[in-house]
Amino acid sequence: MSTSDLAAPRTSRRVGLVLAACYVATVLLANYAITTFGAVPVGFGLVAPAGVYFAGLAFTLRDLTQDHLGKRAVLAAIVIGTLLSALISPQFALASAAAFLLSELADFAVYTPLRKRRWLTAVVLSNIAGFIVDSLIFLWLAFNSLAFLPGQLVGKAWMTAAAVLVLALLRRRRGHVGPTVSSGGEPSAVGRQG
Repeated sequence: MSTSDLAAPRTSRRVGLVLAACYVATVLLANYAITTFGAVPVGFGLVAPAGVYFAGLAFTLRDLTQDHLGKRAVLAAIVIGTLLSALISPQFALASAAAFLLSELADFAVYTPLRKRRWLTAVVLSNIAGFIVDSLIFLWLAFNSLAFLPGQLVGKAWMTAAAVLVLALLRRRRGHVGPTVSSGGEPSAVGRQG
């Protein structure tokens, strides 16, 4: 075993902790954006609550956090994000917390079984599942209306497309980007595995 093999788990853990922090930060940023900017254009003449872009990014960050830190750590991050959602946006507390918890669990449920076979496909499908659940629950609980639904779906789809493009480019450049955990779902002892 080389020195680089021994350093790989520490590097993956550090990357995972940064990803987890970014993931949780999307909660803060989404709630800040919606309370500060209200509705924003997302294209095709549609508008959505301004937090849509950060909420859309959260799903990919959740997937990457799971790849670097494992299932238990990402479930803990989901709980932290849910609590932050409830605490930082009193006017949207129930809507934000419920939407975050249920959509992230939907993302987790789709991503986990698919991630080892077709990683980018798993990212795309889990993001779609997550952002549909998030949009339906948040809009209904926050506004008692689904009027923003088309804009929410488009805005989150933009973020998924951007994230997948970046991941595909990284994969092409590095030769591999994806799960770094064992088949049991926890961080592997030696570096990245495909």
